[in-house]
Amino acid sequence: MLTDIADPALWPGGADRIAWARRFMPVLNALSVPAQTEGGLDLDGWRIGLVLVLEPKTANLALALRDAGAEVIVHCPGRETSDDVAAALVRSGVSVLARSGTTRAEDDDLARRMLDAGLDALVDDGARVIRLAHAEERLGPLRGAAEETTSGLRPLRVMAAQGDLRVPVIAVNDARCKVLFDNVHGTGQSCVMAALDLSGLELDGLTCVVAGYGHVGQGVARYAAALGAQVVVSEVNPFAALRAFHDGLRVLPLLDACPQADLLFSATGVAGTVTAEHVAALRPGAYVAVAGGVEDEVERPPGGREVRPGVTDHGGWYLLAEGECVNCAAAEGNPIEIMDLSLSLQALAVAHLLASRLPPGVHPLPEELDERVARLKLDALGVRLDRPTDRQRAFLGRGL
Repeated sequence: MLTDIADPALWPGGADRIAWARRFMPVLNALSVPAQTEGGLDLDGWRIGLVLVLEPKTANLALALRDAGAEVIVHCPGRETSDDVAAALVRSGVSVLARSGTTRAEDDDLARRMLDAGLDALVDDGARVIRLAHAEERLGPLRGAAEETTSGLRPLRVMAAQGDLRVPVIAVNDARCKVLFDNVHGTGQSCVMAALDLSGLELDGLTCVVAGYGHVGQGVARYAAALGAQVVVSEVNPFAALRAFHDGLRVLPLLDACPQADLLFSATGVAGTVTAEHVAALRPGAYVAVAGGVEDEVERPPGGREVRPGVTDHGGWYLLAEGECVNCAAAEGNPIEIMDLSLSLQALAVAHLLASRLPPGVHPLPEELDERVARLKLDALGVRLDRPTDRQRAFLGRGL
């Protein structure tokens, strides 16, 4: 078994946390029934690499894939790894190539070890390992990958358009059960809460500036406003800006909004969103955070002084979590009930990849799998749906 963890003795605490999370994951539990049972996943004999924030929720996906018969190898950057959870997974027969506190170079070496083990499928986060496999000719027997982030799909679509993507990738992020819930409700809530935990701010009456009004930006704005903040949005996309306006928010260029900001979120997933010019325009004592983003989304001046864990003083303005995705680097990501949907989609995406022979490119998750997750969640909630009548079906079948 491949392992590289800090302290195997930590496993009891990690096991308790994994079991706690599993109580609130009814959809993944429904998919984790034995393969011979109707609706169960059958991944017997496949080797699957899992690259996600390593914490109790994602550990349950690893265990679900293991229970479906797969050999699972988990890798995660050190800044996003919970060592007790890693130890518990190893104890449960899952290979782990991750430990907290590793450098970027060490993380890349661990990712190479996972790729060199010969994966059949890969679940990636931010497309970091998919791109590494292409750049270093380490694809091996890989039949395909699943990617769950907006920022990860963007470079993969560029690779596909240029003819450089050599495996099929399922765009899990675009599934409705992911983007409408994980991005808006999960990331929105968890990023705002993590930023408040680090900063100690009380948002009521303060100004929160949100750069980017995609699904993540919409969620951040919604939760900040719910806590009493005055929300200002900046955008480069006219349709997103118009949506923010019709949602009742002020829309300003980022440079004009910065002097008003008590808390600034970059929610674009685009490097260079918040520049040195922007941070120079911030009012003294303003905080800056990244919501679900990429490296260098906020331009960081050299130096800085950590004033408390997770908060760096850069000469009068404060950067949270060193500009990393604040809900992952300084908290445990999205709420369990939301991640239950996203991780279940990942499991179904892997099964679909391995059962199909898709050509290289970025592919949507089949709609019936997306709907299956929604229906399983509604069943768990005890929510019943109406059925269309014969007359309604006949009307819909006639067209206009």
